[in-house]
Amino acid sequence: MSPEAPLFSWKNPWFSVGIGAMAGLAVLSLVAGFLILPYATPDSRLGSLWDAICSAAGVPRATAPADPVAPSFTTSAVVLTTPVPGPTDARSIGRGATLAMQCAICHASGRHSQPDTPNLEGQPAAAVYKQLRDFKAGARVNAVMTPFAVNLTEQDMVDIAAYYAYLPRQPGLHPDATMAPPAIVIRGAAMRNIPACSSCHGGGEIKAGAPWLEGQSGAYIKEQLVAFAAGRRRNDISEQMRNIARHMTPQEIDAAAAYFASRP
Repeated sequence: MSPEAPLFSWKNPWFSVGIGAMAGLAVLSLVAGFLILPYATPDSRLGSLWDAICSAAGVPRATAPADPVAPSFTTSAVVLTTPVPGPTDARSIGRGATLAMQCAICHASGRHSQPDTPNLEGQPAAAVYKQLRDFKAGARVNAVMTPFAVNLTEQDMVDIAAYYAYLPRQPGLHPDATMAPPAIVIRGAAMRNIPACSSCHGGGEIKAGAPWLEGQSGAYIKEQLVAFAAGRRRNDISEQMRNIARHMTPQEIDAAAAYFASRP
């Protein structure tokens, strides 16, 4: 009777077969993990075998930056670094007054404008200027304003903005000093990344390019918030207003519009 081969010996057939099977599985795993799977991914941009090995091993590869994806619509090109886009001397205001005679049909003085149009009197020059520039460029579209703005020169837009900024702000159509400010206006909603409306639009600070909302038509404010939320209006820089409006509830939109419209 021959003695049995040691357990961990190549003469032991079970040991030899086990080691061979483990080595085969290891080779198959390396081939699948480092070669087959990296190339099988749908968005694979691997150019060589070495790229595939580096990708599977988690080693960062130096790649050329991808071209940015341009939006399918015109975006605002206005960059506001100062409260006023240009000098506001008396001549500029006078020219703006003449040009603004065309605006009086919808943006009449004395708060007789249409309820679905904004009151421009006393608005910051930068806010009026930005909207005119966006209408002219197509970043903001309106059946009435676009044909008007497309023919304006740069100086025309500066003059109109200077004129409206020169005028005193008018009271709201239906002031109600007793209306308490809703939470969305004075505090916002931090858990939904909504800042207080008053932090940019009056009542507190005023942000460059942001219009005063106090005394504006409630119908106009609500219409614009709904348009931002739906993506129909998209000339806000960095999608700031779109991101805010998307997270506002219909009740908060109604409350904010009613409150700003009630300001005396």
